[in-house]
Amino acid sequence: MTPENRNVPQAWQLDPLVLDDQIRAFLREDIGYFDLTATLLIDAELPARFEMRAREPMTLAGLAAAARVFTFYDASIKVEVLAKDGQQVDKGTTLLKIEGPARSILTAERTALNLAQHLSGIATVTTTYIERIAGTRAQLIDSRKTTPGLRAMEKHAVACGGGRNHRLGLDNGIMLKDNHIAVCGSITVAVARAKSSVPVLTKVEVECDRLDQVEEALAAGADVIMLDNMSVEEMQRAVTMVDGRVLLEASGGVRLETIRAIAETGVDFISVGRITQSSPALDIGLDDAE
Repeated sequence: MTPENRNVPQAWQLDPLVLDDQIRAFLREDIGYFDLTATLLIDAELPARFEMRAREPMTLAGLAAAARVFTFYDASIKVEVLAKDGQQVDKGTTLLKIEGPARSILTAERTALNLAQHLSGIATVTTTYIERIAGTRAQLIDSRKTTPGLRAMEKHAVACGGGRNHRLGLDNGIMLKDNHIAVCGSITVAVARAKSSVPVLTKVEVECDRLDQVEEALAAGADVIMLDNMSVEEMQRAVTMVDGRVLLEASGGVRLETIRAIAETGVDFISVGRITQSSPALDIGLDDAE
């Protein structure tokens, strides 16, 4: 593996204030009133050294958050960060060195590992999808199919894997889906209503599952058109119809086995919900360094 994932555009991190708020909630959920095992078995002043290691090849994400878990819980814990989010590492790579009170380290261990394992899983699967569409114009993007409470971190993991982010939330952009259009009466009416009051830097995207809808969305002035669950042949016709006038997003049931053919149609974006919704956690462990 190469030490850097060159597909990474610009992975972002949560603001420290927001990150600390989330870590506080994560630790509170796990600890409850107190860590019964560590409190009964381990003297509060007993020092220890541990190392967090990758137990399989992976693209890293959540490592900075994992490191912060330890220092947030106990400021006397010292953490040396030896790798960074977005980096590709081999099995056996030491990611963090942690030194401090053994009781505190072991209390915070699971929360830190959960974050690194889950988010690195997303980053690694994202990298796999990115590699499958290499050489095409298409960019891989995520969706709002995220774990409640973890959206920002999961979208950060997508960026670490080389993907791009779609909306971070409902307030980040206008997406006119089939039910919105049905309530408004037509794509034309829905786009006009959205365009009349949308913030000037915010795009309006329209979901279309038929080519006649693509034609209507284009005429109505949509900024982005989503091709929802269309066949590869229909996507190719949509690309020809639009002829570069607006951006096209392919979406719906995209899998690793099908994404290359979709990318070769000439669409600009391919959204894949399963990279955040279904990626497996990877094996990262905390081992005694003594």
